[in-house]
Amino acid sequence: MARLREQGDTTVPAAPGRVHATYLWIVDGGTCLGAAELRHSLNDFLHEAGGHVGYSVRPSARRRGVATRALGQLLLRARDLGLDRVLVTCDEDNPGSARTIERNGGVLEDVRTSAYGTKRRYWITPPPAPGARDRAAEEAGERAG
Repeated sequence: MARLREQGDTTVPAAPGRVHATYLWIVDGGTCLGAAELRHSLNDFLHEAGGHVGYSVRPSARRRGVATRALGQLLLRARDLGLDRVLVTCDEDNPGSARTIERNGGVLEDVRTSAYGTKRRYWITPPPAPGARDRAAEEAGERAG
């Protein structure tokens, strides 16, 4: 646990080949349903195959919207970190994960085959911060008036 917390500590340099990341458990009551990871930046490997986000839901909790809700929460955290766009990838043969990403606004950039397998690569724009839409509308009104 301490190692995972350290990976999110931006005051400490990331280990070689790694990036800072936040790790979360997906829990319902006292039951762990899975885990999720939000990487704060991308290195070459993550840009090609891994993306900003990783998540895993245990088989008995799949097909219940758990991954969709977890990804939604990760996108809020990504916004709070200042990420304007989030890269989320999944294996080409994982339609469930593709649906999860698409339900959260994922726009397919491409499908790439590399040494890491064939990956669907999606970009998602995190939702605006609370009140951001209201401020943007007010600013637009001031410019128009």
